[in-house]
Amino acid sequence: MTEQIEISNAEWEIMRVIWTLGHATSRQVIEVMKKKKAWKEATTKTLLRRLVAKKALVAKKEKRAFLYEPLIAEQATINAQLAQNFANICQMHQGKTLAYLVDNLTLTKADIELLQQKLTVKQLNAPLTLACDCIPSEVTSVSEHDCCTLENDV
Repeated sequence: MTEQIEISNAEWEIMRVIWTLGHATSRQVIEVMKKKKAWKEATTKTLLRRLVAKKALVAKKEKRAFLYEPLIAEQATINAQLAQNFANICQMHQGKTLAYLVDNLTLTKADIELLQQKLTVKQLNAPLTLACDCIPSEVTSVSEHDCCTLENDV
């Protein structure tokens, strides 16, 4: 697995621009962020410097400008971030969370077909129920599922 690099929401915005363009000068990123988020030039430059320091981007001097290229792959970074987010959710709620995402995201027909294929395979060995994994089973002062009541779910 790729090394996890923690990036802020603002840094994600910069990375999305660089990933989309493949590489970009600081001027290009500044202009995009000015239009997209109304950010000042200094804000974008600060975020670019932080991403270079975190080794998410590399800055190459070309003539009078810096050219930024990603050092981390987009899909691998998205997957790692999503895995981290789901690790923070009780496994009893992960399926309902995925259902919520399916309901609320715009998906292509190809995306839906891929999900259906994955779920068909997953269903072959899926357990009937999942235990709460919020508190170790050795803790007896909490009755089963007190930490994960499913009353107010999707």
